[in-house]
Amino acid sequence: MAFPAGFGWGASTAAYQVEGGWDADGKGPSVWDTFTHQGGERVFQNQTGDVACGSYTLWEEDLKCIKQLGLTHYRFSLSWSRLLPDGTTGFINQKGIDYYNKIIDDLLTNGVIPIVTLYHFDLPQALEDKGGWLSEAIIESFDKYARFCFSMFGDRVKQWITINEPNILAIMAYDLGVFPPGVPHFGTGGYQAAHNLIKAHARSWHSYDSFFRKEQKGMVSLGIFAGWAEPADTNSVSDQEAAKRAIAFCLDFFAKPIFIDGDYPEVVKSQIAFMSKKQGYPSSRLPKFTEEEKRMIKGTADFFAVQYYTSRLVKYQENKKEVGFLQDVELQVFPDPSWKRLDWVYVVPWGIRKLLKYIKDTYNNPVIYITENGFPQGDPASLDDTQRWEYFRQTFQELFKGTSYKWNHIIYDFFGLLH
Repeated sequence: MAFPAGFGWGASTAAYQVEGGWDADGKGPSVWDTFTHQGGERVFQNQTGDVACGSYTLWEEDLKCIKQLGLTHYRFSLSWSRLLPDGTTGFINQKGIDYYNKIIDDLLTNGVIPIVTLYHFDLPQALEDKGGWLSEAIIESFDKYARFCFSMFGDRVKQWITINEPNILAIMAYDLGVFPPGVPHFGTGGYQAAHNLIKAHARSWHSYDSFFRKEQKGMVSLGIFAGWAEPADTNSVSDQEAAKRAIAFCLDFFAKPIFIDGDYPEVVKSQIAFMSKKQGYPSSRLPKFTEEEKRMIKGTADFFAVQYYTSRLVKYQENKKEVGFLQDVELQVFPDPSWKRLDWVYVVPWGIRKLLKYIKDTYNNPVIYITENGFPQGDPASLDDTQRWEYFRQTFQELFKGTSYKWNHIIYDFFGLLH
């Protein structure tokens, strides 16, 4: 395989997962600090990110690895509470600014392009105490934070991700409650959080477009998690429809408002309204966008950032009583027995090709960045990683099949590997 001109190799990290220094040099607590310090059954072996990979003090070592690998891109996230300890610009931590300035400057000096994520799940605890993503007040707080970051780093950073995997955050944190703040709101919280996440992203995109784009000439998008859903029985109409709902609730829920028309997919709206009525609710549990909000949301992404790991088979399964985001979709997901398993990831290389084809056809052939891909390994990870390179070899083969479709506007410019 000959990689096309312009193909980029990158590594991707998240602040809480790698930095450590949880209270160093004036950093404020994030929801993950609070959550893990509480411990208990929901925290694996009572582990925390207090030290993590120690990147806050070992950045020079990380840089050596980046150079040794010959990476062209490095995606990392900013810790909101390291920069703004209480989440607001009323208290700015210069040590945090200095830390990220050094990372950006070192990357550019070594010919590596920084891709910066504003928010990767680690909300300042002070803002969660005011309602977090369930409160509309978070929209303005996020916009002010985004403007602050654009003003501090945008002279050098040209590729921004506003919010990492808002679909995962909404479900795991505010519907199921297994991510911090750890309080479940089955069937309501996930939708309210998603509603505010979409509006916060759109507001920050407009801020960049209005106040920074002309001078900084950068691009802004958000990173959407998406797996491929294949009907368990390709001859079953109900399974086919269930697979379509799976993609609509996972990918299109966020992508359609932002890339197409400012509103949720019709199948999402009708399905949640149907389930809400069945369960005795007076109206749909899904919030509605106003016409003004739809106009504000539409077209607020400069490229399509997608994060793919795996696929599942999908079978229709009626839900009569249970209330929840996942239950609303009315389906059962499971792997093909022949698929190789690596923790929660099943190796399905052709899934990424089908997913990219779907994005191309549905979203008007956008520029696409694969901002995460890979698979998890146990601790400690083995250096005999034949499974890893075989996973990537097969994935790249499927990507090359994709290029045979002559997707002229798809750029495989960044391939994120989890740190």
